[in-house]
Amino acid sequence: MSGFEWLQPGIDRRRIVGQRQSHRSEHARVEVSAARKAAENSADALHALQTPEGYWCGDLTADVTLETDYVLLQLWLHPPTGTDWNQRHTTRMRRCGEAILERQLDDGGWNVYPGGPAEVNATVRAYVSLKLLGHDPESPCMVRARNRALALGGLHACNSYAKINLSLFGLYPRDRVPCVPPEIVLLPRNLLYEMSSWTRTIVVPLSIVQAYGKQRHAPEGFTLEELMVPLEGKRWPKRDWLATGFQQFDRVLKLWDKRGPRFVRAAALREAERWVLERTRYTEGLGAIYPSMMYFIMALDALGYAEDHPDLVNAVRQFEALLIETPERFEFQPCVSPLWDTAYACFVLGEAGLLRHEQALKAAEWLIEREVRRKGDWSVKRPELEPSGWAFEFQNEFYPDIDDTAQVLLAFKHVEASDPDRQERCVRRAINWLLGMQSRDGGWAAFDVDNNWEILNKVPFADHNAMLDPTCPDITGRVLEALCTHGLGHDRTAIQRGIQYLLGCQEANGSWYGRWGVNYLYGTFLSLRGLAATGDPSVKPATERAAKWIRSVQNRDGGWGESCASYDVDRFVPERSTPSQSAWALLGLAAAGDTGSIAMQRGIRWLLENQEPDGTWKEELATGTGFPRVFYLQYHLYRHYFPLLALATCGVNIRPADVSVALAPA
Repeated sequence: MSGFEWLQPGIDRRRIVGQRQSHRSEHARVEVSAARKAAENSADALHALQTPEGYWCGDLTADVTLETDYVLLQLWLHPPTGTDWNQRHTTRMRRCGEAILERQLDDGGWNVYPGGPAEVNATVRAYVSLKLLGHDPESPCMVRARNRALALGGLHACNSYAKINLSLFGLYPRDRVPCVPPEIVLLPRNLLYEMSSWTRTIVVPLSIVQAYGKQRHAPEGFTLEELMVPLEGKRWPKRDWLATGFQQFDRVLKLWDKRGPRFVRAAALREAERWVLERTRYTEGLGAIYPSMMYFIMALDALGYAEDHPDLVNAVRQFEALLIETPERFEFQPCVSPLWDTAYACFVLGEAGLLRHEQALKAAEWLIEREVRRKGDWSVKRPELEPSGWAFEFQNEFYPDIDDTAQVLLAFKHVEASDPDRQERCVRRAINWLLGMQSRDGGWAAFDVDNNWEILNKVPFADHNAMLDPTCPDITGRVLEALCTHGLGHDRTAIQRGIQYLLGCQEANGSWYGRWGVNYLYGTFLSLRGLAATGDPSVKPATERAAKWIRSVQNRDGGWGESCASYDVDRFVPERSTPSQSAWALLGLAAAGDTGSIAMQRGIRWLLENQEPDGTWKEELATGTGFPRVFYLQYHLYRHYFPLLALATCGVNIRPADVSVALAPA
């Protein structure tokens, strides 16, 4: 039973027992009616967000480090001529400083996810940006920031990303940051493609900037000496022999940087320039993500591109398109999410039976037009595979991703374009592409195949926790659901391999790790949906264990919540209930065959009781993951479409409320 077929006037009275059968039956009808109204209001709110072109695109926001990097980019593009750099800047820069200050914590620091503790990289970078913007270092907010930064270890405790950025302005010694040589593009056996796609698009333009040695200088007299914790007597974490070896190799690279053959360096720079320029065609910025786009701008400047050169002008325009600037807000997005949001909105509204024909037609046409038909970086390892798939952003044809492609296929279950044959061809290509992108271990990753060369996590600039793109349960579960929805059975070899992958990486407590959403709730709900879609009866013991785990971590208020801190300790860390995570838990229970447990009833009621009058839900916490332990995301439409999907999927299981149920512990 799908959609709202369950919301009929009658109810199955065999499920209602006890002496007060008539009263309880009426109570159930009232609750089902409330769920129907809640779903309809939610659908109305979601429909209202569709653009005239047919797509949805919610805000996608993160921590304050995006604004701090913007300050450094402006310092690069508009170097100071004396001590007055901050005085020469526009209202935009003043607003940037205000946006940074608004997110300062009471203890003086800045965090990387809402509700989290102060984090050293965010705190140091925020302090540096505010000081560059002219804030008095002895003002109360700056003193608190400096004290907190020092308590966290100061500048020396920052990761390589922060140190490299500061080294470009003479604010951290160049000889103490990892060397990223442009010769990386000349390495044999396509070693560049053993790095994750996002790392490739960061390190290649960065290597150009480092190789040219072009350095901007901070305003006259500006230093960060006050952030330097003395190194004497400091005990550094022990490195294993491999990490130590790479550290020694970095010294060799620095020597090569100074004395290596110039003709090799020249050839590497030409190839690096060609590489980045090629990957800005058919896309909205290099990699269509903030750090790559920022380094691309700096690389073009280092290469000597004039300020009015079309490539540089376009790069700046695309970068600034990531800025949300209104009278009330000044906030950068790490990227934009129209394909993701559109695919999910269509799927959710379709599952609820509330997708309007005209809007569905527009969305289908819009999605089909954006199928990727050119070979991108993924084709290095799959050269014979016919191109297909979808990217996350409006246009990013070198980097279609597996997760978006699977979700678009799920959306096509409910939307039909004006040319059904064209849509069917599109679906067949996408299925074939997904099958071809399965990794050796049976799972699926985000952008690449077999991108799991663990040795790369030991290189000196790998401390941003983003060097690799390994397979993960959440994407694998979604791919299984998409493929099986389009007719592939559990007897297919690819499906069996995916099932075995999920069964093999289930945690001892029954949950699954979530790479792209926070965290075990996300990984578990998607793994369960994928396994359920296969129809393989052998997975039942695993799904029952997972459902038991979900019920065990329910909050006392009936909802579910999980902190980003779960990544730090490799186990579930509870947080106050959120609409997204409560919906994920309910969807996981439903996929595991929960037909109306107390936990499910309480979870549905939590959604009903916390819905806003406009049909939406409030969500202040980060439930999306960029890079675990480093960078987290707030998808502003998650609070719209996941609760609606949960109501559409689980609302059939509403039962009459009972005092003992309402007071039952999690």
